[in-house]
Amino acid sequence: MTKTNEISNKELSLEQREELFKVLKERFEKNMHRHEDVEWAKVQARLEANLEKLWSLNEMEITGGEPDVVEYDKDKDEYIFYDCSAESPKGRRSACYDREALEARKKHKPENNVIDMAAAMGIELLTEEQYRALQKLENFDKKTSSWVQTPSDIRERGGALFCDWRYGHVFLYHNGADSYYGARGFRGSLRV
Repeated sequence: MTKTNEISNKELSLEQREELFKVLKERFEKNMHRHEDVEWAKVQARLEANLEKLWSLNEMEITGGEPDVVEYDKDKDEYIFYDCSAESPKGRRSACYDREALEARKKHKPENNVIDMAAAMGIELLTEEQYRALQKLENFDKKTSSWVQTPSDIRERGGALFCDWRYGHVFLYHNGADSYYGARGFRGSLRV
């Protein structure tokens, strides 16, 4: 695939952009507690100037992530979106942690892995710190769980980390990186 085709594949039609902006604006206005000091017009202008980022937000949306602005980084002049779906995004579940884990499975391989999916979408997997910050806005993953970025020393030993919300707290757990579950997906972030 040529560079031109790669770029054109990451562009939304005018109709798709308009529909996505409508959805994002409605969610933004409905959830002002997530971004009290942010103005939608400035977010939209930034997205209109970065259409590849808008494509990534659309990928977050169509996989069930319900992306929304959760922070404005003044130092970097960036708006930060996280997946804000009540439960781990449905279109990103039943995936093991990374390609190495996927290839290590001998039987019952899942279709994909979290690290490759996030990269293909142009987003970053949430860190534990980001996951905990998200949970301070409201409570997510009451019935599901979400993979989070795993430190290399844990991953080198075959493990991977995930989090969820139970009993009024965020819990951090571990599993083999090659494990996958119908109730575990991943949440991503995108800086624009």
